[in-house]
Amino acid sequence: MAAKEILKAFLPGPLIKAVRSLVMGWRQVTARWRVLPDIIIVGAQKAGTTSLYAYMAGHPQLRRSHVKEVHFFDGGLDPSVDSYARGENYYRAFFPLRPFLPAGVKTYEASPLYIYHPLVAGRIARMVPGARVIALLRNPVERAISHYFHDQRAGREPLPILEAMQAEDDRVAAAAARKDFNSPDFIERSYKSRGLYAQQLQRYYDQLPEEQVLVLSAEELFSRPKETLERVYDFCGVDSGKLPADLTPRNVGSNRRDVDDDVYTYLSEYFRQPNEALFELLGRRFDW
Repeated sequence: MAAKEILKAFLPGPLIKAVRSLVMGWRQVTARWRVLPDIIIVGAQKAGTTSLYAYMAGHPQLRRSHVKEVHFFDGGLDPSVDSYARGENYYRAFFPLRPFLPAGVKTYEASPLYIYHPLVAGRIARMVPGARVIALLRNPVERAISHYFHDQRAGREPLPILEAMQAEDDRVAAAAARKDFNSPDFIERSYKSRGLYAQQLQRYYDQLPEEQVLVLSAEELFSRPKETLERVYDFCGVDSGKLPADLTPRNVGSNRRDVDDDVYTYLSEYFRQPNEALFELLGRRFDW
């Protein structure tokens, strides 16, 4: 049983919150002796990042961040608090202490908003220029639909699915024009925008050497998990033979319903040209 499951099983909510606060306080005090990540999974949302994060945690040469989604470089999910402004030591607090990290062991985190947020690639390049970046993409039609049901499950989306997709341009455009990249509209209503992968990846290619960026698809991760993980481990510079025993997909949505054909038609046409731009950028095609 994981530590957080033990806490939930035996401690009341307020006490759990107090324990977490104490732990994070200690990590902050010791931040200067902690490492920065070697690997950053930048997204995309609803594209298998939770599964990849969990699979990598089973490798003896990889250490995950204190929480999966640190949300440092994107400023965080609370519009009233800019986590990036808290500085490097705040970020270091989420990673292991350098004196206790065995030689050859690498650290990583996964924040799926990083690929979409326009400022993140530059911030990563400035603070951790040697970091290796993994982008996990998913068929943008399926990703958008999954995102919609995720928001509906959370009570954030009152519109029917096609109306929500069609309303997105107005919802997101206003926030983008203000450069309000942490607003709920920009983060939560970006069903289609998050699937414009070519322009998002280009920001990383502009900031980092191409060999530091690995692009995979969620479809290949789940259809060929062992082969895909071997690629990931090679990219990370760890033993590619140490594969986890449990390759069950994580964080699978539970409220997905049948979607009308007109939604698929609308989204397929919307993503036709952006997908071609992505394939041209990568020099290979995904089966979308």
